Amino acid sequence: MIAAPKVEYSLRVLAQLAKQHAPGHVVRVEDLAKIEAVPQNYLVQLLNELREGGLVDSKRGKTGGYRLARNPGDISVHDVLAVIDPAIAKTKVTAKGASGPQVAGLWREISRRLDGSLSDLTLAHLARASEGGDWEI
Repeated sequence: MIAAPKVEYSLRVLAQLAKQHAPGHVVRVEDLAKIEAVPQNYLVQLLNELREGGLVDSKRGKTGGYRLARNPGDISVHDVLAVIDPAIAKTKVTAKGASGPQVAGLWREISRRLDGSLSDLTLAHLARASEGGDWEI
């Protein structure tokens, strides 16, 4: 499975915000764009979507920037996908043909397990892993 650029960029930027998460601390768009190699104009659009989805907060002005709206451990990858690309894990198959019901049932189970895994993985896990940590949940 290949991650859509929108999902990848969002997770990279959110990982960076998780790494820099501290009360009152905001990160400038220019800095986020440079650190995570995301085009700044595109990043502004993503951050607006993430803000509207309740995942980030923004502060205007010279000392403005972005920060996570909640603690990194309280924002799951599922939450991010629900805002950025809700259809990514919702692939459906038909139940046509003699084996269709079995395939549809298998796909429902795969989707259920994927959804559970995405809910268990948080931005705190992502930030820790990007600092050389492991993926234990």
